[in-house]
Amino acid sequence: MSVPLLAPGDRVLVKDDWPEFRGPAHIRTPHYLRGKPGRVVRVLGGFANPEDLAFARPAPKRVLYHVVFERPPLWHEGEAGDDVLVEIFEHWLQPVPAERQAA
Repeated sequence: MSVPLLAPGDRVLVKDDWPEFRGPAHIRTPHYLRGKPGRVVRVLGGFANPEDLAFARPAPKRVLYHVVFERPPLWHEGEAGDDVLVEIFEHWLQPVPAERQAA
């Protein structure tokens, strides 16, 4: 397993990527989270990448995180404090640039 690049409290964006449009793919990241901001809650450790395992390819261990998202911006319903907690692999996350963290 590689060393985690993110830590609890880090603000992240889920990559707005759609590999399923480039060919067969097994995606573990929910569509509704792509391009959305969240916050790392905890590092869960390294696990074989299920996106590779689904096709019987070598599956290197990748870091998995619990990431929390505010519910109202996702579905335009709910109240402040309604959160969604999701497990997401590191290769789907990118840190929010420091200049955007204060915004």
